[in-house]
Amino acid sequence: MQPTQFSSGDVIADRRADYARMLAESGDPAAAAELMEQALELAPTWAAGWLRLGEYREKAGLDGEAAVALERVLALDPEDIFGASLKLALLGAAETPDKPPSRYVEALFDDYADRFEEVLVERLDYSVPGKLAALVRRVRDEGGAFDCAVDLGCGTGLLGIEIRGMVKRLEGFDLSTNMLAKAEEKGIYDLLARSDLSVDVDLSGVFAGGLARGRADLVAAADVLMYLGDLSNAFALAAALASPAALFAFSVEDAATPDGFHLAPSLRYAHSEHYVRGALAAEGFETLDIERTTIRMDGGKPVFGILFIAIRTA
Repeated sequence: MQPTQFSSGDVIADRRADYARMLAESGDPAAAAELMEQALELAPTWAAGWLRLGEYREKAGLDGEAAVALERVLALDPEDIFGASLKLALLGAAETPDKPPSRYVEALFDDYADRFEEVLVERLDYSVPGKLAALVRRVRDEGGAFDCAVDLGCGTGLLGIEIRGMVKRLEGFDLSTNMLAKAEEKGIYDLLARSDLSVDVDLSGVFAGGLARGRADLVAAADVLMYLGDLSNAFALAAALASPAALFAFSVEDAATPDGFHLAPSLRYAHSEHYVRGALAAEGFETLDIERTTIRMDGGKPVFGILFIAIRTA
Protein backbone atom coordinates (compact mmCIF):
# COMPACT_ATOMS: atom_id res chain seq x y z
CA MET A 1 0.00 0.00 0.00
CA GLN A 2 1.45 3.34 -1.04
CA PRO A 3 0.43 6.30 1.14
CA THR A 4 1.29 8.60 -1.79
CA GLN A 5 -1.96 7.39 -3.37
CA PHE A 6 -4.05 9.12 -0.73
CA SER A 7 -5.13 12.72 -1.05
CA SER A 8 -5.10 15.17 1.84
CA GLY A 9 -8.36 16.71 0.62
CA ASP A 10 -6.60 20.05 0.11
CA VAL A 11 -5.44 20.83 -3.45
CA ILE A 12 -2.58 23.09 -2.38
CA ALA A 13 -1.38 20.61 0.24
CA ASP A 14 -1.44 17.85 -2.35
CA ARG A 15 0.54 19.99 -4.78
CA ARG A 16 3.22 20.70 -2.18
CA ALA A 17 3.31 17.02 -1.26
CA ASP A 18 3.86 16.16 -4.93
CA TYR A 19 6.77 18.60 -5.11
CA ALA A 20 8.15 17.09 -1.89
CA ARG A 21 8.00 13.63 -3.44
CA MET A 22 9.91 14.83 -6.49
CA LEU A 23 12.59 16.36 -4.25
CA ALA A 24 12.89 13.09 -2.35
CA GLU A 25 13.17 11.10 -5.56
CA SER A 26 15.88 13.46 -6.80
CA GLY A 27 17.95 12.75 -3.67
CA ASP A 28 17.12 15.68 -1.40
CA PRO A 29 15.03 14.24 1.47
CA ALA A 30 15.78 17.18 3.80
CA ALA A 31 14.23 19.66 1.35
CA ALA A 32 11.38 17.20 0.78
CA ALA A 33 10.71 17.11 4.52
CA GLU A 34 10.59 20.92 4.73
CA LEU A 35 8.06 21.12 1.91
CA MET A 36 6.04 18.28 3.40
CA GLU A 37 5.87 20.18 6.68
CA GLN A 38 4.30 23.09 4.77
CA ALA A 39 1.74 20.71 3.23
CA LEU A 40 0.82 19.40 6.68
CA GLU A 41 0.27 22.91 8.00
CA LEU A 42 -2.63 23.02 5.53
CA ALA A 43 -3.78 19.46 6.27
CA PRO A 44 -2.75 18.64 9.85
CA THR A 45 -4.97 15.53 10.14
CA TRP A 46 -3.59 13.83 7.02
CA ALA A 47 -2.18 10.58 8.45
CA ALA A 48 -0.62 9.42 5.17
CA GLY A 49 1.10 12.80 4.87
CA TRP A 50 2.64 12.48 8.33
CA LEU A 51 3.86 9.02 7.36
CA ARG A 52 5.54 10.44 4.28
CA LEU A 53 7.11 13.19 6.37
CA GLY A 54 8.49 10.54 8.70
CA GLU A 55 10.04 8.70 5.76
CA TYR A 56 11.68 11.86 4.41
CA ARG A 57 13.07 12.79 7.83
CA GLU A 58 14.46 9.29 8.30
CA LYS A 59 16.19 9.40 4.92
CA ALA A 60 17.62 12.78 5.89
CA GLY A 61 19.11 11.23 9.02
CA LEU A 62 16.65 12.93 11.35
CA ASP A 63 15.52 9.83 13.24
CA GLY A 64 14.18 11.67 16.28
CA GLU A 65 12.04 13.97 14.16
CA ALA A 66 10.95 11.01 12.05
CA ALA A 67 9.71 9.30 15.20
CA VAL A 68 7.67 12.39 16.12
CA ALA A 69 5.96 12.26 12.73
CA LEU A 70 5.23 8.55 13.08
CA GLU A 71 3.76 9.04 16.54
CA ARG A 72 1.46 11.60 14.97
CA VAL A 73 0.41 8.95 12.41
CA LEU A 74 -0.55 6.59 15.23
CA ALA A 75 -2.50 9.30 17.02
CA LEU A 76 -4.51 9.96 13.86
CA ASP A 77 -4.87 6.30 12.90
CA PRO A 78 -5.08 4.04 16.00
CA GLU A 79 -5.76 0.97 13.84
CA ASP A 80 -2.33 1.60 12.30
CA ILE A 81 -3.17 0.83 8.69
CA PHE A 82 0.26 2.21 7.69
CA GLY A 83 2.32 0.10 10.08
CA ALA A 84 3.73 3.15 11.88
CA SER A 85 4.30 1.09 15.04
CA LEU A 86 6.65 -1.19 13.08
CA LYS A 87 8.56 1.77 11.67
CA LEU A 88 8.89 3.27 15.15
CA ALA A 89 10.36 -0.01 16.38
CA LEU A 90 12.94 -0.01 13.58
CA LEU A 91 13.93 3.52 14.59
CA GLY A 92 14.42 2.33 18.16
CA ALA A 93 11.65 4.64 19.35
CA ALA A 94 9.32 1.84 20.49
CA GLU A 95 9.41 -1.79 21.54
CA THR A 96 9.21 -4.32 18.71
CA PRO A 97 5.64 -5.64 18.65
CA ASP A 98 5.07 -9.40 18.70
CA LYS A 99 2.95 -9.06 15.58
CA PRO A 100 2.07 -6.35 13.05
CA PRO A 101 -1.29 -4.56 13.18
CA SER A 102 -3.91 -6.78 11.55
CA ARG A 103 -5.37 -3.81 9.71
CA TYR A 104 -1.95 -3.04 8.22
CA VAL A 105 -1.49 -6.60 6.92
CA GLU A 106 -5.04 -6.77 5.60
CA ALA A 107 -4.76 -3.45 3.74
CA LEU A 108 -1.31 -4.35 2.41
CA PHE A 109 -2.54 -7.52 0.75
CA ASP A 110 -5.93 -6.18 -0.31
CA ASP A 111 -4.05 -3.51 -2.26
CA TYR A 112 -1.45 -5.99 -3.52
CA ALA A 113 -3.84 -8.73 -4.72
CA ASP A 114 -4.20 -7.72 -8.37
CA ARG A 115 -0.44 -7.62 -9.01
CA PHE A 116 0.68 -10.10 -6.35
CA GLU A 117 1.61 -13.01 -8.59
CA GLU A 118 3.20 -10.85 -11.27
CA VAL A 119 5.45 -9.09 -8.78
CA LEU A 120 6.26 -12.01 -6.53
CA VAL A 121 6.75 -14.78 -9.08
CA GLU A 122 7.88 -12.98 -12.22
CA ARG A 123 9.96 -10.18 -10.71
CA LEU A 124 11.12 -11.49 -7.34
CA ASP A 125 11.65 -15.16 -8.24
CA TYR A 126 9.42 -16.34 -5.40
CA SER A 127 9.85 -20.11 -5.08
CA VAL A 128 8.46 -21.23 -1.71
CA PRO A 129 5.27 -23.01 -2.88
CA GLY A 130 7.07 -25.39 -5.23
CA LYS A 131 9.91 -26.05 -2.80
CA LEU A 132 7.59 -26.60 0.15
CA ALA A 133 5.37 -28.97 -1.83
CA ALA A 134 8.45 -30.94 -2.92
CA LEU A 135 9.57 -31.23 0.70
CA VAL A 136 6.13 -32.51 1.72
CA ARG A 137 6.28 -35.15 -1.04
CA ARG A 138 9.75 -36.22 0.08
CA VAL A 139 8.66 -36.67 3.69
CA ARG A 140 5.31 -38.24 2.76
CA ASP A 141 6.97 -40.66 0.31
CA GLU A 142 4.40 -43.39 -0.47
CA GLY A 143 1.90 -42.29 2.15
CA GLY A 144 -0.85 -41.60 -0.37
CA ALA A 145 -3.15 -38.59 -0.63
CA PHE A 146 -3.96 -36.38 2.35
CA ASP A 147 -7.62 -36.46 3.39
CA CYS A 148 -7.75 -32.75 4.29
CA ALA A 149 -5.19 -29.99 3.87
CA VAL A 150 -5.59 -26.53 5.39
CA ASP A 151 -3.66 -23.74 3.66
CA LEU A 152 -3.22 -20.94 6.22
CA GLY A 153 -2.63 -17.53 4.66
CA CYS A 154 -3.43 -19.02 1.27
CA GLY A 155 -3.14 -15.72 -0.58
CA THR A 156 -3.95 -16.12 -4.28
CA GLY A 157 -3.53 -19.89 -4.11
CA LEU A 158 0.08 -20.39 -5.20
CA LEU A 159 0.67 -23.18 -2.68
CA GLY A 160 -2.77 -24.61 -3.33
CA ILE A 161 -1.85 -25.22 -6.97
CA GLU A 162 1.25 -27.13 -5.89
CA ILE A 163 -0.47 -29.42 -3.36
CA ARG A 164 -3.92 -29.87 -4.94
CA GLY A 165 -2.89 -33.13 -6.60
CA MET A 166 -1.92 -34.75 -3.30
CA VAL A 167 -5.02 -33.85 -1.24
CA LYS A 168 -8.64 -34.95 -1.32
CA ARG A 169 -10.00 -31.78 0.31
CA LEU A 170 -8.27 -28.41 0.26
CA GLU A 171 -9.26 -25.48 2.48
CA GLY A 172 -7.78 -22.00 2.26
CA PHE A 173 -7.92 -19.17 4.80
CA ASP A 174 -6.60 -15.63 4.52
CA LEU A 175 -7.01 -12.23 6.16
CA SER A 176 -7.38 -10.42 2.82
CA THR A 177 -10.74 -10.66 1.03
CA ASN A 178 -9.13 -9.54 -2.23
CA MET A 179 -6.57 -12.35 -2.01
CA LEU A 180 -9.36 -14.83 -1.35
CA ALA A 181 -11.20 -13.59 -4.44
CA LYS A 182 -8.09 -14.28 -6.54
CA ALA A 183 -7.77 -17.76 -5.02
CA GLU A 184 -11.44 -18.43 -5.80
CA GLU A 185 -10.77 -17.76 -9.49
CA LYS A 186 -8.39 -20.74 -9.61
CA GLY A 187 -11.17 -23.18 -8.68
CA ILE A 188 -8.86 -25.44 -6.69
CA TYR A 189 -10.17 -25.00 -3.12
CA ASP A 190 -13.09 -26.88 -1.62
CA LEU A 191 -13.50 -24.10 0.94
CA LEU A 192 -12.19 -20.53 1.16
CA ALA A 193 -12.84 -18.26 4.15
CA ARG A 194 -11.44 -15.22 5.92
CA SER A 195 -9.38 -15.75 9.08
CA ASP A 196 -6.71 -13.90 11.05
CA LEU A 197 -3.78 -16.02 12.25
CA SER A 198 -2.85 -13.45 14.86
CA VAL A 199 -6.06 -13.76 16.92
CA ASP A 200 -6.90 -16.34 19.55
CA VAL A 201 -7.58 -19.82 18.24
CA ASP A 202 -11.20 -19.91 19.45
CA LEU A 203 -11.97 -16.73 17.50
CA SER A 204 -10.39 -17.85 14.24
CA GLY A 205 -12.50 -18.35 11.12
CA VAL A 206 -10.98 -21.80 10.61
CA PHE A 207 -13.45 -23.17 13.18
CA ALA A 208 -16.46 -21.05 12.20
CA GLY A 209 -19.66 -22.58 10.91
CA GLY A 210 -19.14 -25.95 12.53
CA LEU A 211 -15.70 -26.66 11.02
CA ALA A 212 -14.13 -29.32 13.24
CA ARG A 213 -10.90 -29.24 15.15
CA GLY A 214 -8.36 -31.94 14.35
CA ARG A 215 -9.68 -32.31 10.80
CA ALA A 216 -6.45 -31.80 8.83
CA ASP A 217 -3.69 -34.30 8.15
CA LEU A 218 -1.74 -31.52 6.42
CA VAL A 219 -1.50 -27.93 7.65
CA ALA A 220 0.53 -25.54 5.52
CA ALA A 221 1.62 -21.89 5.68
CA ALA A 222 3.80 -20.65 2.83
CA ASP A 223 5.41 -17.22 3.21
CA VAL A 224 2.94 -16.28 5.95
CA LEU A 225 4.74 -16.48 9.28
CA MET A 226 7.11 -13.63 8.43
CA TYR A 227 4.12 -11.39 9.09
CA LEU A 228 4.09 -12.60 12.71
CA GLY A 229 6.81 -12.21 15.30
CA ASP A 230 5.64 -14.45 18.12
CA LEU A 231 4.58 -17.71 16.48
CA SER A 232 2.86 -19.26 19.50
CA ASN A 233 -0.68 -18.39 18.39
CA ALA A 234 -0.16 -19.59 14.82
CA PHE A 235 1.36 -22.85 16.04
CA ALA A 236 -1.48 -23.33 18.54
CA LEU A 237 -3.90 -22.91 15.66
CA ALA A 238 -1.99 -25.47 13.59
CA ALA A 239 -2.07 -27.87 16.54
CA ALA A 240 -5.83 -27.41 16.95
CA LEU A 241 -6.34 -28.15 13.24
CA ALA A 242 -3.99 -31.13 13.09
CA SER A 243 -5.09 -34.73 13.48
CA PRO A 244 -2.69 -37.23 15.14
CA ALA A 245 0.46 -37.66 13.00
CA ALA A 246 -0.55 -34.76 10.74
CA LEU A 247 2.19 -32.86 8.91
CA PHE A 248 2.75 -29.13 9.37
CA ALA A 249 4.65 -27.53 6.46
CA PHE A 250 5.68 -23.87 6.50
CA SER A 251 8.38 -21.34 5.75
CA VAL A 252 10.05 -18.56 7.73
CA GLU A 253 12.65 -15.97 6.85
CA ASP A 254 15.99 -17.00 8.35
CA ALA A 255 17.06 -14.69 11.18
CA ALA A 256 20.62 -16.08 10.95
CA THR A 257 20.87 -15.72 14.73
CA PRO A 258 21.18 -18.34 17.48
CA ASP A 259 17.71 -17.71 18.88
CA GLY A 260 14.62 -15.53 18.81
CA PHE A 261 13.14 -13.40 16.06
CA HIS A 262 13.57 -9.83 14.87
CA LEU A 263 11.81 -7.25 12.74
CA ALA A 264 13.63 -6.61 9.46
CA PRO A 265 13.73 -3.30 7.53
CA SER A 266 11.24 -4.89 5.10
CA LEU A 267 8.73 -4.80 8.03
CA ARG A 268 8.68 -8.59 7.96
CA TYR A 269 9.89 -10.80 10.81
CA ALA A 270 12.79 -13.25 10.59
CA HIS A 271 13.01 -16.27 12.90
CA SER A 272 15.87 -18.46 14.05
CA GLU A 273 15.78 -22.24 13.62
CA HIS A 274 16.17 -22.74 17.38
CA TYR A 275 13.21 -20.46 18.16
CA VAL A 276 10.97 -22.22 15.63
CA ARG A 277 11.89 -25.69 16.87
CA GLY A 278 11.10 -24.67 20.44
CA ALA A 279 7.77 -23.11 19.49
CA LEU A 280 6.82 -26.27 17.58
CA ALA A 281 7.72 -28.54 20.49
CA ALA A 282 5.63 -26.40 22.85
CA GLU A 283 2.55 -27.23 20.75
CA GLY A 284 3.24 -30.94 20.38
CA PHE A 285 5.06 -30.96 17.05
CA GLU A 286 8.34 -32.70 16.24
CA THR A 287 10.52 -31.28 13.48
CA LEU A 288 11.07 -33.91 10.78
CA ASP A 289 13.03 -32.00 8.16
CA ILE A 290 14.23 -28.53 7.29
CA GLU A 291 15.66 -26.94 4.17
CA ARG A 292 17.55 -23.67 3.98
CA THR A 293 16.99 -21.91 0.69
CA THR A 294 16.59 -18.59 -1.11
CA ILE A 295 12.88 -17.79 -0.96
CA ARG A 296 12.79 -14.61 -3.06
CA MET A 297 14.79 -11.63 -4.21
CA ASP A 298 14.40 -8.21 -2.58
CA GLY A 299 16.15 -5.13 -3.94
CA GLY A 300 18.30 -7.38 -6.10
CA LYS A 301 19.51 -9.39 -3.10
CA PRO A 302 18.47 -12.90 -2.04
CA VAL A 303 16.21 -13.34 0.97
CA PHE A 304 17.12 -16.53 2.80
CA GLY A 305 14.54 -18.70 4.49
CA ILE A 306 13.99 -22.03 6.21
CA LEU A 307 11.36 -24.55 5.13
CA PHE A 308 10.06 -26.79 7.93
CA ILE A 309 8.18 -30.07 7.97
CA ALA A 310 6.91 -31.10 11.42
CA ILE A 311 4.65 -33.90 12.62
CA ARG A 312 1.94 -33.75 15.28
CA THR A 313 3.06 -36.06 18.08
CA ALA A 314 1.02 -34.95 21.10
